[in-house]
Amino acid sequence: MTATVGGHAKPQSPTIAKHTRTAWIWPVLTLLAMLALLEAASRLGLVNPLIVPPPSEIVQALFVLAGQQYFWENFYWTAFEATAGFTMGVGLGFASGLIIGISNFARKSVYPLAVAVQSTPQVAIAPLFLIWFGFGIAPRVFFAALSCFFPVLVAVVVGLNAADQDARTLLRSLGASRWTMFRKLLLPASLPTIFAGLRLAVPASLVGAIVGEFVGGNIGLGVMITTFNSQLQIAESFALVVVLALMGYGSYLVVELLDRRIVSWSHRDS
Repeated sequence: MTATVGGHAKPQSPTIAKHTRTAWIWPVLTLLAMLALLEAASRLGLVNPLIVPPPSEIVQALFVLAGQQYFWENFYWTAFEATAGFTMGVGLGFASGLIIGISNFARKSVYPLAVAVQSTPQVAIAPLFLIWFGFGIAPRVFFAALSCFFPVLVAVVVGLNAADQDARTLLRSLGASRWTMFRKLLLPASLPTIFAGLRLAVPASLVGAIVGEFVGGNIGLGVMITTFNSQLQIAESFALVVVLALMGYGSYLVVELLDRRIVSWSHRDS
């Protein structure tokens, strides 16, 4: 791989390239070792399998669930809720962050209120969404949107304030308009921080959808987990947790790929 410096292609360091290719090995080995220890502990009776089933039973339950139509129906609705909530939350968070980041009045009057709302435990707000929006899919989507709204808002505000002050002064001295200042300096400088907020918002939207299903859902993976727990089908519950982990990690990798594509200059040495 190469990096462009001064208009010329600079080969990437062999050490960095080797590290990039082998970065996945240690996490995979660590995970396999943990699973092997858990399997052995469960088989030897050191861990109650009713509380923590052996990984082999979890994998078996996962394959059984994958062959059931009702699993994919619930999977679809959870994915839809998280995706719709993420889209809504990111859009509103980005727009609100722009207003707060650019306007001194909004930063002084609105931003402290937003921080106060963010400090409120969002799980305590979830039952209110059922009162406001009913027991359909709407409260779960809105709660997922709320869960990822604040990370994006804060990231945008912090990113817009991260632009170099000397560069701001230079553009003002050249007579640049506010739009030019935003397009040429503020937005590019804020993109790494914004993508950091997006990486936090991805799992937050999934957590928001699941919490909404726990509180008042009638379909979704969260409802399935609640049902399996009540029936002491612990292996199935763990299998669904694995599915949620894969969903969250897969979404995170998509945002990471977009980050490396759009904000490529901040990943030249990684």
